[in-house]
Amino acid sequence: MSSISFLQQVDRMFEKAAAHTSHPEGLLKQIRTCNSMYKMEFPLKKDDGSIEVIQAWRSEHSQHKLPTKGGIRFADNVNEDEVAALATLMTYKCAIVDVPFGGAKGGIKINRKNYSEAEIERITRRYTFELVSKNFIGPGIDVPAPDYGTGPKEMAWIVDTYRSLTNDPLTAAACVTGKPVTLGGVRGRTEATGLGTFFGIREACSVEEDMTKIGLKTGLADKRVVVQGLGNVGYHAAKFMQEGGSTIVGLAEYEGAIHNPDGLDVEEVMAHRKATGSILNFPGATNILDSSKALELPCEILIPAALESVITGENAGRIQAKIIGEAANGPVTADADAILLKMGVMILPDVYLNAGGVTVSYFEWLKNLSHVRFGRMSKRFEQASNERIVRAMAGAVGIDLVDSEMAKVTAGADEIDLVKSGLEETMAGAYTEIREIAIRVGTDLRTAAFINAIDKVAVSYMELGIFP
Repeated sequence: MSSISFLQQVDRMFEKAAAHTSHPEGLLKQIRTCNSMYKMEFPLKKDDGSIEVIQAWRSEHSQHKLPTKGGIRFADNVNEDEVAALATLMTYKCAIVDVPFGGAKGGIKINRKNYSEAEIERITRRYTFELVSKNFIGPGIDVPAPDYGTGPKEMAWIVDTYRSLTNDPLTAAACVTGKPVTLGGVRGRTEATGLGTFFGIREACSVEEDMTKIGLKTGLADKRVVVQGLGNVGYHAAKFMQEGGSTIVGLAEYEGAIHNPDGLDVEEVMAHRKATGSILNFPGATNILDSSKALELPCEILIPAALESVITGENAGRIQAKIIGEAANGPVTADADAILLKMGVMILPDVYLNAGGVTVSYFEWLKNLSHVRFGRMSKRFEQASNERIVRAMAGAVGIDLVDSEMAKVTAGADEIDLVKSGLEETMAGAYTEIREIAIRVGTDLRTAAFINAIDKVAVSYMELGIFP
């Protein structure tokens, strides 16, 4: 484990990128500094009647754009430094994918396995009350989302609590994203981070010049993949990589890892885990009891999708992958980053690669503010227009399409189609920007991504008139 903190890791990467910019030192310090941190402690009455004091945080790193945006994680190892680091990364992430938010993050120091569902609900609602009381939540202030240990259910409790306390119930649904669709959520949000990871890796693998440099062919079809972490992000990343033609040869979770050089079927592994409580002893696979060793398996693409600092200066030299896709936040430390770059490994940085979640959260926020489902006003028009064109073309060549065929080729875009299309366009455009900066400056993709973020945030501050 690295001797420096997570926040220090992020700041080291910032400083490396900032050296390639010409912004004034004062402006760079403002961009780097975490603006606001709210630490709270509140009582929880447990189901047995006892009282426990819960520690929690909410950090708003930068208000250069509002609202600020970032998830809430429930973890027994969460701390102020981690929350500040994650909020900082959110600022850069939003800038890279051109989402008009500042960065934020929240954390509650609990292991949710030790609490009943009723206790988790009371913790979530009290945390929301604390945020409201200090003006740390609102559609135009700070908009939380799911993160490690949280999901749509917790977001539903947050919006319900917020709505009961606000004077503006019309926009209350926009106070949080990642909600159930029935409560204003957007279709496609659940798989967004994993799908964005897939789009980003696919985009990188499509550039022949870059693949040739690391001894690979373009495309995903000949790529062996190892995924660490089978939560929401890791599962969907693995699923989409497999559907995209890659071979999943290794999967790792906290209980251990499994390896099969001939390939693992992701859905079958998940079914096995549901039935047995573990991915271990999956038919045809070899067990690896130390899950961290899965990071060192032979593969072309390694996707760490769990927690930060899993690839360090200690194990970086044993990594065999040619491409590392950081689906988690900060899985590669600064020391490991330097080692891997010397080894010629392509690192697709977290500030770019796992931005799918916040991108689709932006779509959900827009939907809540507009009160219109994506595709509602245009789908039927598109379908009718497409049908007229297809019938004209079919008539010109003497083809008579049956209704079922016509329906397939003329269907208008629904919400899920538009969300995925918007995410794909965002990830492709952002990668092009980052790669162009990397070539122009002569640096790696992570540094280029940070340069891109710094430049965009700097422009926002200058447009606000704070810096000349």
